[in-house]
Amino acid sequence: MQEQLEPRERGILALERRTFPGAGAKERAIREELALSPVHYYQLLNALLDDPRALAHDPVTVNRLRRVREARRADR
Repeated sequence: MQEQLEPRERGILALERRTFPGAGAKERAIREELALSPVHYYQLLNALLDDPRALAHDPVTVNRLRRVREARRADR
């Protein structure tokens, strides 16, 4: 049986499902709700996208973010 995601990992995916009203709102939510710097948040998020537990937990969000990541890599 596959392990569950940690609360912080679930929080990261939950934050990625939301939309934010303006510049800085997402970064503020990252700091206030998860107590992470934006840089650390994005490092954790990137690792989470490759975690099979994350895909099992929220396949829609993880697959969407994987597509975005791949598109950005292709633009480089």
